Amino acid sequence: MSASLAGKTAIVSGSGRGIGAAIAHKLAANGAAVVVNDLDPVAAQQVADQITSAGGRAVVCAGSVTDADFAPRFVDTAVQTFGGLDIIVNNAGYTWDTVVQKMTDEQWDDILDVHLKAPFQILRAAQPIISAAAKREREEGNPITRKVVNISSLAGLYGNAGQANYSAGKAGILGLTKAIAKEWGRYRVTVNAVAFGLIQTRLTESAAENATIDIAGREIRVGVNPMILQAASHIAPLGRLGTPEEAAGAVYLLCLPESDYITGETLTCSGGLVG
Repeated sequence: MSASLAGKTAIVSGSGRGIGAAIAHKLAANGAAVVVNDLDPVAAQQVADQITSAGGRAVVCAGSVTDADFAPRFVDTAVQTFGGLDIIVNNAGYTWDTVVQKMTDEQWDDILDVHLKAPFQILRAAQPIISAAAKREREEGNPITRKVVNISSLAGLYGNAGQANYSAGKAGILGLTKAIAKEWGRYRVTVNAVAFGLIQTRLTESAAENATIDIAGREIRVGVNPMILQAASHIAPLGRLGTPEEAAGAVYLLCLPESDYITGETLTCSGGLVG
């Protein structure tokens, strides 16, 4: 186990599966204590148990990031369990696709809520903790740099047909990233985003498999057109889709002390694939 993040506490939303779970494992393997979150408490607990079994520290804060009381509960879990908050990864999300003329207000609102409003609420809940810690550390002559990494997508950079809601949410998170980077620089917090291309998860498996996810009792179909998956693999300079572990590596880079003077930026993790 590496100690590059020793003494740090991280909260990672949507970390019971896929990219989020890989991020939680990566941060924990490098010394951070992690608050694991997922809609499914069983999935979240499994990740936390795997981390602790490997010698790391982890605790669960289950629930939907869109619940009114979630953000303060998420932040408080870190503070009460591990004594502080150093790294925030806004990762939770899903897709609910259709062309614009068929998209309902519910589809639009739900996707914007999970991809944009929830990260805003988590950051808002974290601000008093971070500002108080920064003030105390300045007075003690021991300033500490903290990290926020927001998860975006190539859809947020270039748009994607059938994903007006998702593209808008993922573009919005880039604007939020730049704004908070300017607000929180005085607290020694770097705020960056990672825009993923196609990463191998249950949300990007072939649509031919008819996979669904359960969101608040709704079965929502997920997956990508198999022809798009095949084309992306051929077009990407690296010639393949990414893995969750590779996606987690991009987030980890922005959590390291070596990135302490990088803020307000978007790192693309797509194997060279662009819009």
